[in-house]
Amino acid sequence: MDVIEQIKTTIAENPILLFMKGSPEAPQCGFSMRTAEALKACNSEFVYVDILANPEVRANLPQISNWPTFPQVFINGELVGGCDIVLDLYQKGELQTMVQEVSSTEA
Repeated sequence: MDVIEQIKTTIAENPILLFMKGSPEAPQCGFSMRTAEALKACNSEFVYVDILANPEVRANLPQISNWPTFPQVFINGELVGGCDIVLDLYQKGELQTMVQEVSSTEA
């Protein structure tokens, strides 16, 4: 499977997905750290992909998402956005709602 198909499959198979630099436990940039913290604060289970450990993903994801920067959050296969958008949604209470909707459909 080529990297584009691998990325698309990863997005499709994971209801809440974070492409980030590092891991939620050891983020490698402040934007990734704040985005992971917002998702954690929603008490959501999410999958992450460390783009620093996966340079092909880092190079190819922007072609799929039409979003040039990282981190990138996908919910139900749709790009939500990067750090600023995710934090704004969190502050408005909208991210929590989005995450709860995913959790309730999985139950």
